[in-house]
Amino acid sequence: MLALGKNGIIINVGRGALIDETELVWCLVQREIGGAGLDVFENEPNVPKELFELDNVVLSPHKAVLTSESFEALHELILANLDAFFSDKPLLFLVKND
Repeated sequence: MLALGKNGIIINVGRGALIDETELVWCLVQREIGGAGLDVFENEPNVPKELFELDNVVLSPHKAVLTSESFEALHELILANLDAFFSDKPLLFLVKND
């Protein structure tokens, strides 16, 4: 995170565990990075209380995926997978239940 520098902003809308939250909080409090935009958290629904007190942080309630564009893309993927399945072709996206 330090490589971002004092003007760098980290955005996480993927998975909370992608970022070391303890290190992130330290970097933000110490102003080692410019800020953060977070839609996911390491231990949801628990959000570090320090993040609420910072003016260089934007928090959202894990809803970044809920856009009309993401639903349209998902709809297209489902239709393409159904077409592939019924045409005996490889699926475009396969979910494995390991």
